[in-house]
Amino acid sequence: MGTLTSANAVVTLAISNLFTTPQQLQQFSADDIFSTDPIDSAITEMGVDGVMSGGFVFVPIKMSISLMANSPSCAIFDQWWAANQLAQDAYYVANGVVILKSIGTKWTLTNGFLTSFQTMPDAGKTLKMRKMGITWNAVSPAATS
Repeated sequence: MGTLTSANAVVTLAISNLFTTPQQLQQFSADDIFSTDPIDSAITEMGVDGVMSGGFVFVPIKMSISLMANSPSCAIFDQWWAANQLAQDAYYVANGVVILKSIGTKWTLTNGFLTSFQTMPDAGKTLKMRKMGITWNAVSPAATS
């Protein structure tokens, strides 16, 4: 059995027309590398007669990524944000991969939009992490060898 370490996590992003070669994100925050929100895997509705029905619907997957204030990867998000501002559109779409070696799993992330952007780090005794948000169209897991 392996460990549950996140120290060997690998996250890469390719952003159409901006970073066409996948960029490996670096210098994550130690306490909060990334997280995804739980999704509604089915929609249910209760009828007045007490019978419940349900069904499948596609849902977006929200992910937040936390980078140290001095991470060189902050520049990737800065450029993505600036490109969207220049285009005045959410034009630049990302694809990515997350590999968690400790559990032997890889996730393919498709059609992501930059949906939240922390423009600069908060400052205290030290500069705080920057949190970025991407909303994905799909996240697909697969075992790694």
